[in-house]
Amino acid sequence: MYKVLLGDIQLPIAPQKIQMKINNNNKTMDLINGSEYNFLRLPGLTEFSFEFILPHAKYPFAVYPDGFKPPEKYMVSLKALKVGKRPFAFSILRTMPNGKTMFDTNMLVSLEEYTITEDAGEGYDLTVSIKLKQYQEMEQQQEIKAQVNTVVQQAGNAIIVKEEKTRPSDKVAPKTYTVKKGDSLWKICKAQLGDGSRFGEIAKLNGISNPNLIYPGQVIKLGTS
Repeated sequence: MYKVLLGDIQLPIAPQKIQMKINNNNKTMDLINGSEYNFLRLPGLTEFSFEFILPHAKYPFAVYPDGFKPPEKYMVSLKALKVGKRPFAFSILRTMPNGKTMFDTNMLVSLEEYTITEDAGEGYDLTVSIKLKQYQEMEQQQEIKAQVNTVVQQAGNAIIVKEEKTRPSDKVAPKTYTVKKGDSLWKICKAQLGDGSRFGEIAKLNGISNPNLIYPGQVIKLGTS
């Protein structure tokens, strides 16, 4: 069983297929002597693309946690995600038929584009094709650059690549955190653990199925030790 959430919106019918593309970020340089060198870099932002159905009728296999919603309600929510200019949580929760939980996907993304198809030959249901891209805060990008500095030196026809990494912080992360108004799991992980992208890990640790749904006063565990 699959559950797919865009922010706090659970899709009523999970997509049959989800394509995840890990983009290349390597660079190639041509040297004076005609040889070619490949600079290996961290992967680019991950992209997701898939199609899903917005049914006009309440099918027995569709899921509506808060009751049946017509397609136009989801269309309004999709538009809000697109024009809001803010990242949101994308979650894929996987459960085997025996109830055993498989690995989950939790990532902050942006809504790059979506297409709504209405085909009278297929009834009144709508089909939505969507593309998402992993979101990475500028602060995090600068932090990565500060931690890994690549120094390239050319000595004759040789290229030497050296990576210099900063010493890990000795700061001990707190074991719990009490949620305050305006908090999100991303902000909490960024401030308390130094890495906002760990929000999915912390959500799973606390049994939070939707990382967007936390409330003031809630005590969040930040580690198992």
